[in-house]
Amino acid sequence: MAGRNGRTVRDLRRGNRTAVLQKLYFDGPLSRFELGPATGLSSGSVSNVVADLIADGLVEEAGSVDSDGGRPRTLLRVAPESGQLIGVDVGETRVRVELFDLALTELARTERPLTPQGYDVEVIAGHIRDGIAQVLEAEQAAPERLLGVGVGVPGIVEHTPDHGAVVHGQTIGWDAVPLERLLRSASRLPDEIPYFIDNGAKTLGQAEMWFGAGRGARNAVVVLFGSGVGACVVTPEVEHGRAVEWGHLTVRVRGRRCRCGAPGCLEAYAGAESLLARWREAGGRPPEGTDEETALTAMLAAAYPPEGAEPDPLALAVLEETAEYLGAGLSDLINLFQPERILIGGWAGLQLGTRFLPAVRHHATTYALRHPADKVTIDLGRLGPDAVTVGAAILPLADFFASGGRRPEPVTEDRLPAWRAALRQRAPR
Repeated sequence: MAGRNGRTVRDLRRGNRTAVLQKLYFDGPLSRFELGPATGLSSGSVSNVVADLIADGLVEEAGSVDSDGGRPRTLLRVAPESGQLIGVDVGETRVRVELFDLALTELARTERPLTPQGYDVEVIAGHIRDGIAQVLEAEQAAPERLLGVGVGVPGIVEHTPDHGAVVHGQTIGWDAVPLERLLRSASRLPDEIPYFIDNGAKTLGQAEMWFGAGRGARNAVVVLFGSGVGACVVTPEVEHGRAVEWGHLTVRVRGRRCRCGAPGCLEAYAGAESLLARWREAGGRPPEGTDEETALTAMLAAAYPPEGAEPDPLALAVLEETAEYLGAGLSDLINLFQPERILIGGWAGLQLGTRFLPAVRHHATTYALRHPADKVTIDLGRLGPDAVTVGAAILPLADFFASGGRRPEPVTEDRLPAWRAALRQRAPR
């Protein structure tokens, strides 16, 4: 039966379960007494919801605390073992698949390196399917405990009613790839296990906002700096984050040709792939036959050698120029979105960050308008190179919250608003 606002009794119960689960997840352990004012529910509703969640195995006791003159109060928390999540990072150099428990503790992982020509759609889909099977087998996980699979990909993701998530990845040669349909077509998972596919910069941003350096911020930009560059913008108007193709902002008219085909993109100067190419073009000698991460490590070692050794002037000049391009690119984000924080993540960003973060800050504030520049902090992300997979795993976790902890069922259009609302949940300051 529906009430005046169109909500049914089932909707109300699901909403109450969601409120309790989210409060325990982000602020727990908490007692039943504390859950009332924290969720706005009556003590009777809290007791009923908690009893249901304990019966479902989703909530467990976690010790007790003394009360004022009464019996000790039992503390409750979300049971970490009650569900499992998979996060997938389709990166530029590898496909990483990780299995997490409900507390996002890593249980198993596998990685499959990619060659520069390794973006064949079927190859990537095969890596994802095989990686999922491998982590589930390593943990001897029961499929019924799996709540969903989140996948972070390079490119723009469009959700369609006929094909699910479709990826437009111009820089990797993907033109309207129906990735969700491809994964499901040969999936070894039960049909009801949902897939959630989104831009990798956005999943990085989601992870940093929930668990990393973005906690407590209302306005933030999280930058993914790998072979290319991208960003996720989080504002009160777009609380679950919007991926922006920041790497394809034009920073130089008639400049270097970007891998997207356009001239002068930021990515043509600031991505790790272009950074190494520019070093080579200047006369430097990146190590042959190595992957980008190894080559970038060698470039850093050449530019910043041990004390007493002479730096490679070519490598140092390219890195210093890259810091200015990045700073100029960040200034545009500062002027456009006026964020409180800018966080730099991704494997290349974390590798380079400690070396040239001061220079990036200097150039960003130099190019930006003074008022918004005075209000922003620019730092590295805190979650390390696994942040994209953690953020990808948050996608099914948000669906778990939105459903009130119910077991997976096929994702339909009517479930998306609640899922998006759950993504807006923030960890406390």
